[in-house]
Amino acid sequence: MQFKVESGFKPTGDQPQAIKQLVDGINAHEKYQTLLGVTGSGKTFTVANVIQEVQKPTLVLAHNKTLAAQLYSEFKQFFPNNAVEYFVSYYDYYQPEAYIPVSGVYIEKDLSINEEIEKMRLSTTSSLLSGRRDVLVVASVSCLYGIGNPVEFQKNVITLERDQVISRTKLLHQLVQSLYSRTEGEFNHGNFRIKGDTVDIFPS
Repeated sequence: MQFKVESGFKPTGDQPQAIKQLVDGINAHEKYQTLLGVTGSGKTFTVANVIQEVQKPTLVLAHNKTLAAQLYSEFKQFFPNNAVEYFVSYYDYYQPEAYIPVSGVYIEKDLSINEEIEKMRLSTTSSLLSGRRDVLVVASVSCLYGIGNPVEFQKNVITLERDQVISRTKLLHQLVQSLYSRTEGEFNHGNFRIKGDTVDIFPS
């Protein structure tokens, strides 16, 4: 599928010239280009039209989560039929471990993971590994400690299809290798449970 901007507006004013110059720069393999404009001048719309023209998978980096969320929302509106994804750090709170020599106090690492953001990161990874070319990822710079090697990630993907015949033992081994946890209690993301001859899986 190709990138296609859905909007009731057309580029006007300086936008058509800016779009053409940016597209020409990308096609000429320019390393750096700068789009100037005051707040509310339609820079996101201009960039969306550039993406539509060049038809390449795109990474948009923002310097914080707030701006990344705003850009994600805007690009999602401009490209409703394409894979617009959001990839930021999934920590709501992160306190690294520390040692204070003067008082001899050791502070343990403490963190809180946002499950919704974790799901969006997995959705991004899924889109990137799917082979689609119409993927636009909006990310914050803090996401750069990434997801690891894509080859290793692929090894942990379990493919299940309707009417597929698979050994139950093999499936359970694959789930455990992919870091799923067996549970009999609360059923959450990344868990599986066994009831008689039924295996319930709660995907990540």
